[in-house]
Amino acid sequence: MSKGSQHPLTILQEEAYSLFSKLGFEIATGPELETLWYNFDALNVPKDHPARDMQDTFYVKGNPEQVLRTHATNVRARTLERVAKENIKELASISIGKVFRNEATDITHEMQFFQIDGCMVG
Repeated sequence: MSKGSQHPLTILQEEAYSLFSKLGFEIATGPELETLWYNFDALNVPKDHPARDMQDTFYVKGNPEQVLRTHATNVRARTLERVAKENIKELASISIGKVFRNEATDITHEMQFFQIDGCMVG
């Protein structure tokens, strides 16, 4: 007798990764606890952008340089950094991950959700 099953979001994530892998994309991953650099600065989010406000972003108490990532694009920043450092001429990658926003929750908003992000170079 088997117990339990995969979560629907896990099934969807695995199906998306399988499809994109067949198209030649690599799977990219990154941390959910992120630095301000990869979450904002490397993506040219200005210092005065509203997304950086405490009411929109979960900052880590005692470490103001770390946040719970507000989007999956932090993985793209890390991927593009690797492309530049390793002089990679062509790359296709995809990332699916949990993201966090400090929002009032209601029927249409939640503070934790998933995003998909892709990147192609060359």
